[in-house]
Amino acid sequence: MRTILFALSCGLMASCGQTGTHPSTPKADSTQPSTVVNAANSIRPFRDTVRKEPVAEYRVKTDNPLNDWYFSVRLFETPKTFYYLIRLQFEEIQGTDTLKLPNFGINPRPEIRKGPENYSCIIGFLDKDNQFREYKKVYVVGERLKITALKHYAVYTYQDEKE
Repeated sequence: MRTILFALSCGLMASCGQTGTHPSTPKADSTQPSTVVNAANSIRPFRDTVRKEPVAEYRVKTDNPLNDWYFSVRLFETPKTFYYLIRLQFEEIQGTDTLKLPNFGINPRPEIRKGPENYSCIIGFLDKDNQFREYKKVYVVGERLKITALKHYAVYTYQDEKE
C-alpha cells in the first residue's frame, strides 16, 4: 500500500512541474499585449432622450372610396438605443412589433422603403457603407396585416492571434 501511495505522489509531483504547453500549440508573444478593440462599445446602450415623433414612416392611402383609410408603418425610438417600436395600420386594423438593429459601432439609422406589392413596405437600416439592409417586410394579404422577417443580422467580435 505504501509503495502505491509513494508511486502516485511521485507521479503527481512530476506532473506539477510541467508548464502544460503542447509542442503543437503556438506560443503567444508576451512582448506585445493582445488588445481587442470593439467599435460597438463606443455606442451607449440607452438613449438620453426618446423622441415622441416617428423616426421613419411609410404611408399610402387605401383604395376604399368611402373612408379616409391608410396603410401605414411608423418606427418609434425606445429607451434602448438599438430597439424600435413598430406601429402598423391597414385601414382600421392596427398592430405593433419590435425591431432590434445590430450594433455596428455607429448610431442606428432605420429606414422604410416601398415594397413590391401595393400595400407593402420593407423596414431596414443603413449600414456603415450607407447600403440599405432589408430586415422585415410589412404587407397585406386579403384583409390581414402581416409582418415577416426577411433576414437576420448579428455582430461578432473576434481576436486575430499573431504567431
